[in-house]
Amino acid sequence: MKAAPKTASLTLTLADSIDRQIRDGAYQAGDKLPSLRELAQLHGYAKNTIVAAFEMLVARGLIEPRRGSGYFVRAQPQAAPKEEEAGSLGRAMDIVWLMREQLKSEPGALAVGDGFPPVEWLADVRLDKFHHKVVRTGLGALFRYGNRFGYEPLRHHLVRKLADLGIGTEPRQIVLTHGANEAMDTVIRYFVPPGAPVLVDDPGYYPLFGKLKLAGAHIVGVPRLADGPDLEALEQLLIVHKPRLFFTQSVAHNPTGSDLTAAKAFRVLQLAQKYDLMIVENDPLADFKPTGAPRLSALDQLERTIYIGSFSKSFSAALRVGYIACGADLASDIADLKALIHVSSSEYAERTVDVILSEGHYQRHIQRLRDRLAAATQSATQIFDAVGAEVFTRNPQSLYQWVALPGVQDSLAFAQQMLPRQIVMAPGRIFSVDFAATSRWSRFNVGAVTDPRFAKALRKALVQAAEAGGRT
Repeated sequence: MKAAPKTASLTLTLADSIDRQIRDGAYQAGDKLPSLRELAQLHGYAKNTIVAAFEMLVARGLIEPRRGSGYFVRAQPQAAPKEEEAGSLGRAMDIVWLMREQLKSEPGALAVGDGFPPVEWLADVRLDKFHHKVVRTGLGALFRYGNRFGYEPLRHHLVRKLADLGIGTEPRQIVLTHGANEAMDTVIRYFVPPGAPVLVDDPGYYPLFGKLKLAGAHIVGVPRLADGPDLEALEQLLIVHKPRLFFTQSVAHNPTGSDLTAAKAFRVLQLAQKYDLMIVENDPLADFKPTGAPRLSALDQLERTIYIGSFSKSFSAALRVGYIACGADLASDIADLKALIHVSSSEYAERTVDVILSEGHYQRHIQRLRDRLAAATQSATQIFDAVGAEVFTRNPQSLYQWVALPGVQDSLAFAQQMLPRQIVMAPGRIFSVDFAATSRWSRFNVGAVTDPRFAKALRKALVQAAEAGGRT
């Protein structure tokens, strides 16, 4: 008989139970804890629930893993450092400030560091024309909470969409969310106890850093190269920190615009297997890239990967529809956690996306997006080449370009100089794990860079900066 779905509270219950037994002396220093299989058979827990409980106990300093042998009670239990437990909201607020600054919309300003494609690229979706079709799909259901997994017809659509990317799934392996950010937040809530080390791309997606800080995690940056993570650095970090999770973007990486190569993807998965690592692969720009681009989840088939997708960049951020694809047992746990936190996601928004996907217009829209992106990427590269800038990777089709402007050592200072010219940039320090560090890099949105105002303002600012440098 199949066990009932587990909630995140079971993880905490199991961890607290073993914690009490250790402190009461039922388990002595050096004792081996029951295996995952033994606990699963005894309590009927899913393996992922037990692993998460063990990770909580590791973070509390009560037990330690021994590769190939299991988990053992520490000789001298160590509590997690208090500074990792207190002030999580305060540590996250600096990220919130950066998000507010990036989301500001000043009248007349050109946001060349924007994270979204130009509005005119998405306007042909025409969300207004879908309302009546959505209502006809089930008016009564729109007044109730939806399924904990999300709207089932859309999950069937996503099975086919993921198959195009080479990822084999079933509807029960997909959980719909309020966008990719809620998906990441839910994964963090499920897997990450306070003090736990978590790997992230560096530079990387700074709202993720804020979420991890809020959870009290220890954020460890993996240097991002033009073809993916720095493998040597990744392995050393796995050895030293023994993290459970690695959040990464394989394709259309934010902020560098780089893509993971197939050879490097294979090696990353080898390291994940060797060091018992779960990889959370965020792919918000999937619709902008060829379906055959290397993705970790396609090579791994969701064994050690969790795939996160979204429609915010290709349809509308206002719809707030994202999803998590993972193993069936984990999906059930995550669906329960989602229900506990949010009750359900928006079935109206999910039905809207399902209607859009059902129309032939969708494929034409995606092809137009890709054509526009390719043309804008080429134009943006020419603009930066003309001023002698260093482009991190010459990807022929990427919404973001990671660029070091000539003579600019502090991109934040240069961004401040561009503000009076009505140009809003995204300096590189925003995307660094140590965002107090000076960076000469900036993220540019190729759709905004092609606006003639940018090239004109850039040339003048660079000349002015060079003249100022010559006078010092």
